[in-house]
Amino acid sequence: MRVSDRLPRLRGFVAEACAIVVAVLLPCAPAAGAGDGLFGDHVPTLHLRLEPEAEQRLRDEPRRYAPAALAEEGGEAVDDVAVKLKGAAGSYRDYDDRPGLTVHVARRDPDRRFHGLEKFHLNNAVQDETFANEWLFAQLAAMAGLPAPRVGHVRLWINGRDLGIYVLREGFDRPFLERHFGSAAGNLYDGGFCQDVDAELEKDSGTGPDDRSDVAALVDACRMEDGAARREALAARLDVDRFLTFVALELMAGHWDGYTANFNNYRLLFPGGDGPAVFLPHGADQLFGDPVAPILDPPNGLVARAVMADPTWREAWRERVRELLPLFDPPDALVARVEGLRWRLSPLLETIDPALAAVHGERCTELIDRLRGRAESLRSQAEAPEPQPVAFDETGRTHPAGWYPGTVSEGVELTMADADGGPRLTIRAETGTHCTASWRCRMRLPRGTYRLRMPAGTAAVAAVADDKGRGAGVRISGEPRDQGLDGDSRAILEHEFTVAADGIDVELVAELRATAGSVTFDAFACELVRLGETEAPPADESMPPPAAPLPGAP
Repeated sequence: MRVSDRLPRLRGFVAEACAIVVAVLLPCAPAAGAGDGLFGDHVPTLHLRLEPEAEQRLRDEPRRYAPAALAEEGGEAVDDVAVKLKGAAGSYRDYDDRPGLTVHVARRDPDRRFHGLEKFHLNNAVQDETFANEWLFAQLAAMAGLPAPRVGHVRLWINGRDLGIYVLREGFDRPFLERHFGSAAGNLYDGGFCQDVDAELEKDSGTGPDDRSDVAALVDACRMEDGAARREALAARLDVDRFLTFVALELMAGHWDGYTANFNNYRLLFPGGDGPAVFLPHGADQLFGDPVAPILDPPNGLVARAVMADPTWREAWRERVRELLPLFDPPDALVARVEGLRWRLSPLLETIDPALAAVHGERCTELIDRLRGRAESLRSQAEAPEPQPVAFDETGRTHPAGWYPGTVSEGVELTMADADGGPRLTIRAETGTHCTASWRCRMRLPRGTYRLRMPAGTAAVAAVADDKGRGAGVRISGEPRDQGLDGDSRAILEHEFTVAADGIDVELVAELRATAGSVTFDAFACELVRLGETEAPPADESMPPPAAPLPGAP
């Protein structure tokens, strides 16, 4: 079913927003079917009990399943489930801290279920103090017609230890696949951590081929040089209509750590044996961070780049954005849902720690402000013309503007101050802090070779070196640099790079990698010099290279 056929449903969502507001922010209606007790308005309390040997296994081998007993207060209980720790660099916590967990109910008995679930995840929400992002995205995905796991909230205890509120998300298990696709026979692949589809993806389930030939065929289609042949091959191997919705929703929700922007947090399914392939959304715990995050920039994921390189599909995607806009604008429905969640979780958080309840309330207020800002931005971007490359003067120069904070580690301060000619950008690290922080500027550039030049001065910088560079320096996102300042010094920093095709978004980076000290970049004197053109690819026969990651990405 095309999204255009679902427009009455989208309009119904807007009408529902008004009903929710009139009802003074009543909680959302529970999902129907199996799992009602986990995905409705009630916040159940779950208890996991592990023997000492099982606890030690999770300390020593956190990614290996350990046996446990699972019980819901006043509800179902299962004596023999398997649990392991989950999470990547940002969300992973040790077992004795506040770990994220995967609970496999059917690992030892394939017919065993808990509220109809074979497997589910307990996310610690350490990167989302609102507990709302995954929950909201699941509802948005369902309204857009995407097969997405349901999400709820629980209070979790492990061996009598109160771990507080967790976000419960159903797994991509057999019940999920059968509910959405009628069968669990198709190959399901885990995208892993920042791996595109051309990596050796891990096969999670399915009775299809074990040689990844289905994935290889999709990759081959993406890499075809002839535009018409690529379109035909992709149409046979990818559910393009559903993929356009997937890309639109990820970008509109600001899912910078998803497949489209960062080839991360996704599952790839080939239903019916050999496809067409369907991307399943995953890991949406960091949404709406930047209300004005761009949606029209070239994507990074290989499949997204291949699809967006086709002008007809690009225009269809822009129409899909306009069709999905009522999910975000006006923002009343999303705001009401966040208010309802705050109202529902606040009493529980008060019993755990009043300070947690206060922080949760503040974060929800901030999220609501961002949702309103996002609605305004999406309204504008949905009708905006296609972005054009930066213009250079007769000497081949332009002056980058619009710098914004990029990655920031704890103990680091970023400030912008006005100088006589414009802004100065400072990064300051506390002594002993491992600083990886940056100022960034995004520019759409024509094909060519470039030199980025910016004066900078350091004070007492104790440099740290890694694969991106050392000390203070400038570069573009995704590339290392060979220059760097430390100690007390001043210089004009330079970095040369190449853009292989027209209209590629490049993110300029002014950064500090150190354990102490500060750097000030004279952004008012920064210039980008176009040194010359590179050889053009054959017209309409090559796919654009990946764009720079969205703000907030590494």
